[in-house]
Amino acid sequence: MSLAQKGRRVVLSGLLLLGGVYVRALAFTPVERFQGPAQKIFYLHVPAAVTTELAVILVGLAGVFFLFLKDPRLDRFAEASAEVGTVFAGIVLTTGPIWGKPIWGTWWTWDARLTSTLFLFFLLISYHVLRGAVTDAGLRARYGAVLGICAVVLVGFIHLSVYLFPTLHPQPIVLRPGKPGLPPEMLVTLLMSFGVFLVLYVGFVMQRYAIALQRDASAHV
Repeated sequence: MSLAQKGRRVVLSGLLLLGGVYVRALAFTPVERFQGPAQKIFYLHVPAAVTTELAVILVGLAGVFFLFLKDPRLDRFAEASAEVGTVFAGIVLTTGPIWGKPIWGTWWTWDARLTSTLFLFFLLISYHVLRGAVTDAGLRARYGAVLGICAVVLVGFIHLSVYLFPTLHPQPIVLRPGKPGLPPEMLVTLLMSFGVFLVLYVGFVMQRYAIALQRDASAHV
């Protein structure tokens, strides 16, 4: 079985699991008393945001190692992770306004975290445009590595934005000192969704990485 086929199986498994998680979220997880049913999109929005940040951090790490080791496989992984991160960032920017409209009364506000996430999305788009515009493989990989490292810095800013600026976003409710700020039923559903998004990330990256390897093989024929 090829890497791409394995990736497709992982993605299919992840999608099935995501359906199961959302059945749990809608039918068996309590409704948040202040936000009501609109809060249910939280179980999609937050894991997508965390997975986006993970994808970008891995792009940056692969870029750092590439600059030292010059291994093209690291560049291919960074490219694949950036593509998947772009998709997940799009999910974040779509689900955020859907959640925010009934809670904040507006589809969009120039909140520090929202705005910096939008900048991250544009930076990822720029990453792909840059890779498509540079024909020299070595130069393309180096430029991509530098841009990926810059994206990691922006991820750090996104995480700290709720502490540095007045914001409508709450501070972290899972990774914070003391116990998590969620009821156990909600926390379990959220952690399950985190796990599913991680499965989807792995499956999509496997497919995109396999495609990149096939493209390289075709170029050398």
